[in-house]
Amino acid sequence: MKLRFLLGVAVATFMVFASCEDTTDGIGISLTDNEDHLEVSTNTFYATTRSVAINSVVSRNTMGYLGCIKDPETGALITGDFMTQFNCLENYKITLRDSIASLDADGNVMADSCEVRLFYTKYYGDSLATMKLTLYELDHPMSEGIQYYSDFSPLDEGYVREDGICKTQAYSLYNASESKEKTKTSREYVNNICVRLNEPYTDRKGNHYNNFGTYILRNYYEHPEYFKNANVFTRNLLPGFFFKMSGGLGSMAYVTIPQLNIFYRMHIKDKSGIDSIVPRFTLFNGTEEILQTTTITNDAVAISDLVSDNSCTYIKSPSGIFTEVTLPVDEIVRGHENDTINTAKIAFNRINNEQWNKYNLPAPQTLLMLEKDSVTTFFEKGKLANYKRSFISNFSSSSNKYIFNNIGGLINAMYAAKTAGLKSDPDWVSKHPDWNKVMLVPVTTTSTKTSTNSTILTGVSHDMSLTSTRLVGGTTPIVISVIYSRFD
Repeated sequence: MKLRFLLGVAVATFMVFASCEDTTDGIGISLTDNEDHLEVSTNTFYATTRSVAINSVVSRNTMGYLGCIKDPETGALITGDFMTQFNCLENYKITLRDSIASLDADGNVMADSCEVRLFYTKYYGDSLATMKLTLYELDHPMSEGIQYYSDFSPLDEGYVREDGICKTQAYSLYNASESKEKTKTSREYVNNICVRLNEPYTDRKGNHYNNFGTYILRNYYEHPEYFKNANVFTRNLLPGFFFKMSGGLGSMAYVTIPQLNIFYRMHIKDKSGIDSIVPRFTLFNGTEEILQTTTITNDAVAISDLVSDNSCTYIKSPSGIFTEVTLPVDEIVRGHENDTINTAKIAFNRINNEQWNKYNLPAPQTLLMLEKDSVTTFFEKGKLANYKRSFISNFSSSSNKYIFNNIGGLINAMYAAKTAGLKSDPDWVSKHPDWNKVMLVPVTTTSTKTSTNSTILTGVSHDMSLTSTRLVGGTTPIVISVIYSRFD
């Protein structure tokens, strides 16, 4: 206990002084008493970095991205297409059949109108830019048991129903079709893209309806079992929609809530028994409980040009460029095999944009550092940063850096893996060329508050928003400051 206490005091004291400087060259501390001699030493090493093009990433987010923009810094085009299913709550309820006032000439239930609205709270680009999308009806639902990547196309993979809905819609993010009074004064108004589905519709069984909403309503009364839950609903009635950009340039909407609205009328009697007809609607939302994916198309030529630039490295999302870091593990451990690595700090300086433009892409706010060969499994299995083999750093606007304060455990783990591998295979290093490499990946995180008001990380996913930054690196080495300790 005494040794452990002394070590903690020494390192804590040292870190107070060391944290005041960017480097710790030439600093050392030793604590001595009659029984123990603790030595603390420091050194600096250099990591190398390079940009790596990323063709696709795991694409499962609570937000969809829809639009096409040009990166003003690089001229690269980025297109986002969006697929969503719709949630049906357990044992979903609509108005009683006898109360429906919207009926056709034969007395059958019908919808007065139907629409899909894509609500967004944020966007990038010019809200006045004229855009065009095409809504496709899916033939069958996407599977919960499959990992979908950002290069997945429902059209190319046969998920789109050949004779289903194919509706092209022009729009701008400034919704001129809504009255100025509504957009300015209504507290309930949320920006959205609206696609109306009021054309005649034929389902997969050959049944005809005056619009898509009527198809949903009649199935509710004829097959209430289809509305048992979201899984049954998507499998039997509505697999989902795919929204693909078919024209326009200049904006990208960050879709938070896709919503299917079905409008009808119903009878209501007042206390005096007088019957009146009032408008009603029922809705189905796209929520985080069901599947949503974004398909990203990047300018491959522009990405290749950036990757070949060795004067720096790049971080671009969505699914664009990551930075690879080669850590000098052997150099850090050499001569300190019996020492403890207390801290190993590395920081990545951001290079500010050379020219100001109001449409410059923002820098990613959060980077994940993890071993290169673990990137795929980390996101496919929904892992969390554990600060042993994976680390999160939030961008510091005051220092203009992403700082990872202690990756010492990762360095020890890498060295241990190499040592164990060489014991059984002298060619282990050549067979594992990425053994000392990590990737810097732009991510978004979710967290929750505990009863004690502390914050717990609950989710890490690829950042699918538009971000871009340059980091000092490439031909410029990156400093790692290491603090060691040992007892004599």
